[in-house]
Amino acid sequence: MSAADPRAAAQAIDALRRGWPVTITSDTGAATVLAVETADDARLAAYDPAAAADLLLSSHRATVLKLANQRDAATPGLPVLVERVRWLDLPAAHALADPAHDLATPLKGPYRTKPLADAGTAAAALALARLAGLLPALFLIDGAIEGATPVSAASVVGYEDPAQLVIAVRARLPVAAAERAEIIAFRGPADAGEHVALVIGTPDGTPPLVRLHSECLTGDVLGSLKCDCGPQLAEALKEIAGVGWGILLYLRQEGRGIGLVNKLRAYALQDQGFDTVDANLRLGFAIDARDFGVAARMLTLLGQERVRLLTNNPAKVTGLTAHGIEVVERLPLVLPANPHNAHYLDVKRDRTGHLL
Repeated sequence: MSAADPRAAAQAIDALRRGWPVTITSDTGAATVLAVETADDARLAAYDPAAAADLLLSSHRATVLKLANQRDAATPGLPVLVERVRWLDLPAAHALADPAHDLATPLKGPYRTKPLADAGTAAAALALARLAGLLPALFLIDGAIEGATPVSAASVVGYEDPAQLVIAVRARLPVAAAERAEIIAFRGPADAGEHVALVIGTPDGTPPLVRLHSECLTGDVLGSLKCDCGPQLAEALKEIAGVGWGILLYLRQEGRGIGLVNKLRAYALQDQGFDTVDANLRLGFAIDARDFGVAARMLTLLGQERVRLLTNNPAKVTGLTAHGIEVVERLPLVLPANPHNAHYLDVKRDRTGHLL
């Protein structure tokens, strides 16, 4: 398999965001894709003058669209390729990609799925869209196209490799919860987003009390009442300071890994009556796309491989354990609900296995 090149992946992510085509290669094939979300009529015509590019969707979105009963879309987890037909123009592709108007505007068709020439390349294309913060829907043409931004499937898969993280800088940072604290920033060779650790107190040889907190602009900064992120962040800092020694990891994985814009799309779907789980699935994403290997790598760099974990989410325990961090104790983080997030908290308990 080709070696991963994080710079090529970063360039491909930028190209997709700008509405430029990207050629993805693997040991078994190549495909050139154009993101539906950032395409316009001129870009689509330049990329696909014959109007023959098929439409690539995630299996989650295909299931919502009732395509999973077709043979070529029946395998769970595999990307789904929708055959290009005369009426599948750019507005129709937007309707297939974006669930915002699913209820108001019934989807037209019929649509037919077809076999994928290279499932690995297709999966890399969907992963690239997620990394770009775009809806997982792309026009796809088999083979390379001159002028498209090139990237290997291996580079896309390896882009978020936690092993690439290093400590960039550390500095003293007194905070409201604890005046004796140090902030440490971590950076990878490709991703522009820095993860951060706040170390409170002084290591004393015992496992630190650790909280994994995923970035939430709406909750942490704006005080959103739709989630419990802001209060959880404040309470975690308070509890770590209370025991005298611990670490808060602030992970740049907004919206459970789907990015800010897609998280806000999920909010809009929640306004239509879908819960947080179904909203992610309708968008075409996994219920939780986070990688807790990032947190494990940060802890390893801090010299802490045994922790007491402050969490209600068993997936965090599993994620750390799978990457070599021993969770010697799990402590709950319990906060009262409010009228805006009570249903959300119930869904986390009932559908994603959160504990108390």
